[in-house]
Parts: sequence; structure tokens; C-alpha cells
Amino acid sequence: MKSPLDTSASEDLGADFKKALDEGWLPIREVARQTGVNAVTLRAWERRYGLIVPQRTPKGHRLFSVEHVQRILTILTWLNRGVAVSQVKQLLDTPQAFTESVENDWQVMRHTLLQAVTQLNERTLDDTVNQAMALYPPRTLCAQLLMPLLAELEQRWQGQFGAQMERVFFYSWLRSKFGARIYHNNRQLRTAPLLLINQSDVPLEPHLWLTAWLISSADCPVEVFDWPLPAGELALAVDHLQARGVLLYSSKAMNLSQLPKLLNGVSCPKMIAGPTVCIHHAELPVKTTEIADLFLAEDPLTAHQDLVQRGLI
Repeated sequence: MKSPLDTSASEDLGADFKKALDEGWLPIREVARQTGVNAVTLRAWERRYGLIVPQRTPKGHRLFSVEHVQRILTILTWLNRGVAVSQVKQLLDTPQAFTESVENDWQVMRHTLLQAVTQLNERTLDDTVNQAMALYPPRTLCAQLLMPLLAELEQRWQGQFGAQMERVFFYSWLRSKFGARIYHNNRQLRTAPLLLINQSDVPLEPHLWLTAWLISSADCPVEVFDWPLPAGELALAVDHLQARGVLLYSSKAMNLSQLPKLLNGVSCPKMIAGPTVCIHHAELPVKTTEIADLFLAEDPLTAHQDLVQRGLI
């Protein structure tokens, strides 16, 4: 069923704006909903790179056509291949110009962030990520910058003096950064939340917070419990929150014999995500046949995609 057009942005914007909507033009909020690229990023693409040039009403409000939406989706295809946004316009005009060198901007950003972590430089860390957030959708940012950075840091921290200092600094910053974004988004939303739980004994699981941010960016309220709940209390939390679903994240092995007890009384859809899915690659698929509405995802991107496909966000 086709989703109704979000015309809330047209309120009090004038007769010209309403007339354009009636003729099939789309407001920026609707384009953001359809493409997953938020309005701030769309404006930055227009202002800094000329990637999208919408029509304007006499009062200056942006209006987009179906062709604009298709162009945005094409831009996302290039971004998801690792192309920096500064190089996309050339590729839209001459796609054959694509070379592996277009990944250099991502490498430079990752190096900047890596240096910021090693120097405990929060200002550089924050400024660099803020700039990237203004230019890239959350999925692209996770796939091309944040998840590769985490993998690079994990390699660096193997047997490295000062590793725990860097890890605590970066993980604390990451939880604070994305926790604030999630809090702000939650304040704007009134629907049932998705409950995410850190199911391992590892504090500040960074991929849990990336998953929460991706879900929150899809206009879904998110409640994050950064600590496991005992059997019985999980069902109680779901009941109190009236949660639309539960995501259990773990980077470690889980006690699968306790899983039926833990999920007893939880009637909403349930997801297990993280490296634990690979660790229990043989056992967990069996659990999905034994426990109703249980499904699996290996990483934040897969979790987000599956939740979208299942209509949970």
C-alpha cells in the first residue's frame, strides 16, 4: 500500500506551495522520507556541490520532482560504492570516470579520526564526524567511515600499550555522541519505541550504538539499555514501554540454553544481532524455528535493513 504523502511541511507556507503539491511536486520532508537522506544533507548537497537543484516557490521553499528523487537514489548508489560526495557530480555526468582513487577522501577522514583517537582529541573527532554527518546519510557514514574505523582501531589495539585508554575514550565519546542524537530524535516522536539491549558484558558496545542511531534516523523511537536484563524483566520492560520490537546485541557468545527463558512472555518481534550470530552460526538459526518472531543480523547495516524490510521501522 502506498504511504500517504507527508504534507505537514505545507502548513502555512502559502497557496503557491499547496498548488505545487497538488501538481505532484514533493516537499523536502517527503523526499527525505522516501530516500532516507535528511533535509540538512539534501540542502548541503545543493549548496556545496550542486548535486540536486530543486525548484523554488516565490517564497523560496524547495520542491522536488520524481526525477529529483531518482537522482538522489543514484547519488546514494555511488556513495555506497565508496565514492566521496565531492566527486559524485562528475560521475553523474560521466559514469565511466569511476576509478578506485575516489575512495581517498574516506581514507583521509578515517586517518584524521584515527589520529584524533590516538591523541584523545575530542574536538577534532567531533568536528570531523559533524562535517561528515552533514554530507552523508547514516547508512553510508556507517558503511564507509565508522565501521571501517572501528575495525582499524580494533587491529591497532591488539597488544598496544595505551589501547584501553584509547578504547574507553572513543567508546565513551561514541555513546555520548549518538546517545544525544537519539535523545533528540526521541523527543520529536510519539510512536512505540524499539528496545535495544546490550546482551554482553562488554560496556559501551559501539556497534550497538551505531545500530541504535541507524534505527533512530529512520524516525523510530529507540530505547537503549546498555546492560543485560534478567529473564522476566525483559518481558516487563517490553510491557512498560509497549515496545514494537526487541534487539539483543552481543559481540560475545551467548548462553543459548537460557534464551527461551529470557524471551518468554516477549510477544513482539525479536532480533539477535552482532558477532554472536557468527559465533553461533549453527545453533541460532535453529532457535529461529523454535522461538516465534526471532530473526538474526550480523551487523548494524544488516539489522537496519532487516527491520525496514519487516516493517518495524
